[in-house]
Amino acid sequence: MDVVEKANAQRQKKWAKVGKVGEGMYAVVYRGREVETGRQVAVKKIKVGQLKDGLDMSAIREVKFLRELKHQNIIELLDVYSSKTNLNLVLEFLDSDLEMVIKDRTLVFLPADIKSWMAMTFRGLEFCHRNWILHRDLKPNNLLISSTGLLKIADFGLARDFADPGYKMTCQVITRWYRPPELLFGCRYYSSAVDIWSVGCIFAELMLRTPYLPGESDMDQLKTIFRALGTPTEEDWVGHTKLPDYVPVGQFPKTPLRDLFTAASADALNLLSKCLTYEPRKRISARDALHHAYFFALPNPSHPSKLPKCTTSAQLASKPLDDVDGNSEAKAAPSNRLKRKLTGPDQGGRSIARKLDFTKQSVGSPGSVF
Repeated sequence: MDVVEKANAQRQKKWAKVGKVGEGMYAVVYRGREVETGRQVAVKKIKVGQLKDGLDMSAIREVKFLRELKHQNIIELLDVYSSKTNLNLVLEFLDSDLEMVIKDRTLVFLPADIKSWMAMTFRGLEFCHRNWILHRDLKPNNLLISSTGLLKIADFGLARDFADPGYKMTCQVITRWYRPPELLFGCRYYSSAVDIWSVGCIFAELMLRTPYLPGESDMDQLKTIFRALGTPTEEDWVGHTKLPDYVPVGQFPKTPLRDLFTAASADALNLLSKCLTYEPRKRISARDALHHAYFFALPNPSHPSKLPKCTTSAQLASKPLDDVDGNSEAKAAPSNRLKRKLTGPDQGGRSIARKLDFTKQSVGSPGSVF
């Protein structure tokens, strides 16, 4: 046994798999623990898939980017080891994901809660984009929640760097309901704006408690987007009719966001509209989003520890088996868990003595949380 094999064997002995919690086409996720300390971890075993020199490309991407990205709103890669023909990623263990929280109809969301989840999402994404990394599969299922309420971006299997603006990329990324129209029209040259559209869809889903743009096919996805936001004109989106897969989808009038998001603040709707702008170059950046008036207006965002959460300790075990690769379509069935108790006279969103002074720090600073 050579030095590399010995080191790998020693790393493998550090971690014990406790039980399977999910399985997809290319990966199996196990609940695990660190042998020496007993700390809970998640072990993602990458199966043999699309090989390049013996490794699955999604595994190569995930290891590469998670090693580069160290941030409190991005899942932490603890270790990597191989076993037989598989690559095992040891990740920090997180209790649930935002999709499960959204589906739990027994939980009540305050405006301050939504603001907190959005702030943490934008912070993690700003750090990715600052380091020239696109996630390319943002959705509630890939926003994991820790036991302390911290939101962390996970599943970097479709991520890639975008430092070279002239480099051609695939448009077959991002789960359909969160995919921007430029990718649906076959755009092969794009940047961080594709992730921002996904965050806009997540923002809308948090307010509606149901997916905002659930298309059944790529063509239906475009129709769903245009029905919601109006068919873009050349003035709205210069050059979109020249994209490779452009086809006329139909003429739909623009409906004010206020008609659907009746309880949202003006600042919330303004930020949402800036995330769901058709012209990618006019879409707000993650950094500018963090400095948007929405995050400085009352109510201040909830502290992560005060956010509504699923109460069972086995949330990960209830994750759909086909979701561990991060590429399944979202599902809309609610779960049934303990109702979050509200105190005080105003259960609609303003009281509950847990406001934080969000304005005393730089929200664009990835190093701070609240």
